[in-house]
Amino acid sequence: MKRIKNTLYVFTEDAYLTIDGENVVAKREGDTIGRVPLHTLEGISIFSYAGASPALMGACCERGIQLSLFSPNGRFFAQVRGGCTGNVVLKRAQFRTSEEESKSLEVARFFIVGKIFNSRWVLERSARDHGIRIDVDAIRSASARLAGSIKSARECESLESLRGIEGDAAAVYYSVFDHMILRDKEVFRFVVRSRRPPKDRTNAMLSLFYSTLARDCSSALLGVGLDPSIGFMHADRPGRDSLALDLMEELRPVFVDRFVLTAINNRIVGPTDFTERETGEVRLTDDARKALFGSSVVSVGEIPA
Repeated sequence: MKRIKNTLYVFTEDAYLTIDGENVVAKREGDTIGRVPLHTLEGISIFSYAGASPALMGACCERGIQLSLFSPNGRFFAQVRGGCTGNVVLKRAQFRTSEEESKSLEVARFFIVGKIFNSRWVLERSARDHGIRIDVDAIRSASARLAGSIKSARECESLESLRGIEGDAAAVYYSVFDHMILRDKEVFRFVVRSRRPPKDRTNAMLSLFYSTLARDCSSALLGVGLDPSIGFMHADRPGRDSLALDLMEELRPVFVDRFVLTAINNRIVGPTDFTERETGEVRLTDDARKALFGSSVVSVGEIPA
């Protein structure tokens, strides 16, 4: 049985990672602020401009540890990868499938049906748990429309149609997302999904954790020998891990959306945990990131099973 290891997240903006023996060491202005054994990790995500030492990068490549570099606000920069992994026959099969629309459609349907199903689950869960505090009629109406989207996704005959169904379903889902925010409504009001940059507090959290989830999906794909850049639903684009984006679609509602809603509704984050820049970009403060990831310096965690 494969042992599930952890992913190390480093959110201190001026932290610099290096290696000491068999440990990852986080330093700030020369002082050690954190230490984690390498053998416990399968991935490291650094949200810092300072980055990591070449020695640590080399050690990660040797041990198959995925090292991902982000800006402090969550914009992906790069990944450090070792030599090619996996079965070349498996990769060839992946490439052939991606080049035939009918075969790509068969795979892509699973991602999108799963995403819409899980989006419905989030809505129905909120209606069940908080029926007195939310507009249940609006939630149930959106859920019913998503049920129709699932049927359409299963029956569609082209990738273009599937993308259209997915886009319509996402619009329906996000149209009632604000109903599920129960506390500090004025502070965390959600009107529309905004990215690059996120324009409000809720979008700032969604963008950060969607980005993190995409990197974890990329690492998982590499771990089983697939090429994260060759997708079936998302079109190929230089510098984009299209298959990782495909894979994360069905995970977004249950891994990220529910987490963000819980953080807001349980007051894990509050109005003072965000900053707004002149560009209109809203981002989490260092302290808020540390609170969300459960540590004062760095956080070690793994994607739920």
